[in-house]
This record gives sequence, structure tokens and C-alpha cells, in this order.
Amino acid sequence: MDPQNQRESFGSRLGFILVSAGCAIGIGNVWRFPTVTGQYGGGIFVLFYLLFLVLMGLPVLTMELAVGRAGRGAARSAYKALEPSGSKWHIHGWFCMAGCVLLMMYYTTVSGWMVDYFFRFLTGSFDGLTSEQAAGVFGEMLSNPVEMVFWMVVITLAGFVVCGRGLQGLEKVGKWMMSALLVLILVLVVHSFTLSGAGEGLAFYLLPDWSRATGQGLGNVITAAMNQSFFTLSLGIGAIEIFGSYMDRGFTLPGEAARICVLDTFVAVCAGLIIFPACFSFGISPDAGPSLIFITLPNVFTNMAGGRLWGALFFLFMTFASFSTVIAVFENIIACARENFGWDRRRACLVGAAALVGILLALRSRKKPAVKEETPVSTPIQALGVVSGTDVRVRSGAGTGYDILKTLDKGTLVELTVQEGDWYRISYDGARGYIASQYVTRYDSATGLSG
Repeated sequence: MDPQNQRESFGSRLGFILVSAGCAIGIGNVWRFPTVTGQYGGGIFVLFYLLFLVLMGLPVLTMELAVGRAGRGAARSAYKALEPSGSKWHIHGWFCMAGCVLLMMYYTTVSGWMVDYFFRFLTGSFDGLTSEQAAGVFGEMLSNPVEMVFWMVVITLAGFVVCGRGLQGLEKVGKWMMSALLVLILVLVVHSFTLSGAGEGLAFYLLPDWSRATGQGLGNVITAAMNQSFFTLSLGIGAIEIFGSYMDRGFTLPGEAARICVLDTFVAVCAGLIIFPACFSFGISPDAGPSLIFITLPNVFTNMAGGRLWGALFFLFMTFASFSTVIAVFENIIACARENFGWDRRRACLVGAAALVGILLALRSRKKPAVKEETPVSTPIQALGVVSGTDVRVRSGAGTGYDILKTLDKGTLVELTVQEGDWYRISYDGARGYIASQYVTRYDSATGLSG
């Protein structure tokens, strides 16, 4: 039977608002909003952001919901139903779906990181770690593809299971998860207010400061605020149209869009209320980007009373925030498959799961790069030349763990003795905050660098 003739709908207005807001609420609210706020002057950026949210974000969100409800389908189907005869607007719908697929790849990976860190804090893996060791956990995770693929698969299969239960199942899970997210964020906000640097952090975050804004360039501040108003609502890739197609016609489009905006903004502002007091309490830069979440804040939690509990709650909150976007993006992809190929929901989920397994098997079967990771050094090494800010880690024997010896400044020459039979490598922070690795097997006395 044609899925279009059996269009599902939400059981309640609350379910529609929470699931739709879950599509908008994601890591952009939690790590990007505080990061750009810190970069562009605090309170004055927040004012411009709220202004553009009302003037631009809300109207575009209303329009996307209107397209979905009028076209009764995901982006491609909705465009096809509404486009004038002979026009090709539906082609843009395929680009929207491609954007959703790319977003799925990104969010399933990062959501896996969140779950990984949640379980690390829950099981006490961060207990007793030094600052250097806590900072090195992120690099160790990125250097372990099996661990990352495992958590990505967990998130992906969970997303297919939720979406496979139908819209009513998606609504139930979305309502429970978003309610838990809101409770968690309020608990974390209250705790942040008790930190020693709460007053200073809140002043930086909320009080307008024209001198800091003009120091960044007022045009840059305005542009960043405008970009954030679109980014935070997941506008422009057709992700929200699918939820418009499930809307009851008794709901008013501007009213529902406003409620989604309010909920999304509430989470973004509360994320700042959590992060800025913590940054100023522990002398941390609030504009560190992803490293703020995975390197800096874990250090804060390990040095905080009850840090194991607060770290676990924070990353549980981050998991809910990212997973809400995962299931929303999955719903778009599943709806597109149903509408264009005539599949039922169950078949669309099974095909998606099978495609995932195929991709993972293909990745696992790829040949590893020809590095001498498995070859221990044959002679003692007395020094390593380091060309960038670096964590030097040494491993003895087989295994995946590396002990961080020290954090080095750019250009530092490391005096390090590696005994015969030991393995070692250099890991360093890349320009975008990711960890790259260079395996080293010998010392070149002519250049002072190992290769």
C-alpha cells in the first residue's frame, strides 16, 4: 500500500514539539554555542543571536514546517508535490537527503564518543587520573578504531530500533528522552551556580561588552550570530520538513515553530550556564571548541568534588542531545526510502542496518597503512625532535594503551630514552583539534628527527 495514503501523525502536540525540537537540539547547542559565544565577546553575541533567531530562524523554520505539511512528505516528495509543473525543485530534495546522510555519519560518530565518555565516568575510568592522563583519554579513544566503531554501531542500531517502532514509538522515546534531557540540564545548571567562578563566568556570558565585541570585529560577531541562528535549528537541509508532514492541521505553524525555537534556545542558553562557570572556576578558556568537551571538561570533573557523578550526568545529557538528532535524521532517511521506493518502515530499517554492516565490513577489510607499528625499535633512542605541540606516549609490548609522558610546547626537543624492544609514537593536536599520530621506529642523528 502506498505509504502516502497511510500518513502517520503525532499523538499529541507535546510529542510533536519535543521530537521536532530534538531534531534541532544537538551538539551545536552544547559545544558550538558556548564556543562561539566565548570567541565573539559573550553577552553581545548572545543578543545578536537572539535577534537573528527571531528575524530569520523562526520564519525559515515556519516555512520548512509549512512545506512538509502541505507536501505531506520528506523534502524530495514535498517539493515534488508542490513544485509548479515543469520545474525541477524536487532535485533540491535529493541534495537535502544527501545532507541528512552526511549529518548521520557525523552524528553517529560523535554520539558514540558521548556514550563512550558516559560509561568511562560511570565506571570510574577517570578516577585518580592526572591532568595529562585525563587529557590523553580522547587521543587514546581516537587511536582505537574498534572502540569507536563499536559505539557508533550501538548508536546506529539504537536509532534504527527506535525509528522501526513507527512514529508512535519515536514519539514515546522522544518525549521520555527530551524530558530527561531537560531535567539533567537543570540539575547541571544548579550545580554550576555553586562553583567558585560562577559569578565571573555568568558576567562574561550574559553581560554585553562592546569593547570585546569590537575587538573581534562587529561584522564578524554579527555574521557568527546569524550563522548560529541557522545552525542551531538544523535549517537548510530539509530535516524539519518530515515533522511538518506529521503535523495535525489544527496546529498553527508559527506557534509550533516558536515553541520549538524557545525550547532549542533554552537548551543552548543553559549549556552556557553550565560551561562558563566551570571554565572560569578552573581557569579554562571558554572558546576551545570540541576539545572543551572531551579534553578540558573531563579535567574539570576529575578535579571536582563528586566529579565522577557530575561527569557521568554531563555526558548522559550530551548523549541525549546528540541522539535526539540521530533519530530525527534517521526518520528523514527512512521516510525518503519509503516514499521513493515504496518500502514499508520495517524494510527501510533493515536495508539501512544491512548497509551499515556492509560499510563496516568494508572498512575492517581495508589494508592497514604500511607503518612499522608492530616493529619494536632495535636500538636505544636518546632523543626525539618534536615539530608541534605534542603528547609523547610510550608503549611497551603489544596492546593499545599509551602512557603520556608529558605535554610539550611547539618545537620542543624531547630527551627520551626508549629501550630496545619498546614501541613508541608521537601524537599531536592538529589545527582543528583532532589527534593525529606519527609512528616512529628509528632516530636519524643527521637531522635530529625520528622517522
